[in-house]
Amino acid sequence: MSQVTNLLQNYDLGQRDFSGLSLANASLSHADLKGSDLSYSDLSNVDLSKANLRGVDLSYAKLSQVDLHHADLRGAMLIGTDLRETSLNDANLQDADYIPGTTRFPNEFDPSQANMCPVEIEAK
Repeated sequence: MSQVTNLLQNYDLGQRDFSGLSLANASLSHADLKGSDLSYSDLSNVDLSKANLRGVDLSYAKLSQVDLHHADLRGAMLIGTDLRETSLNDANLQDADYIPGTTRFPNEFDPSQANMCPVEIEAK
């Protein structure tokens, strides 16, 4: 069974914690992964175009060469995520959380124009 098939079946069964998963080079276009934890996952070269990623935790995930065009990322966690080589064309990033200076964006991308939410980490 492929990693993608296994992921989607487990999601359908109610599992949401997929942190640390390696899905490099997979196609998840149009997938519904709303509310999943994909933090620390390797999603390099993954097609997530038109995917439902509302509320997904992508903190510290590897997103090199990921296609997120037309993806729904409303309320997603993008803490420490490197999005510099990611296609964000027409992605909905409203209310997605990021940390200024640690979340990296493509050149010319302005998170405030996408209605994203900067998060400040308080020292303890």
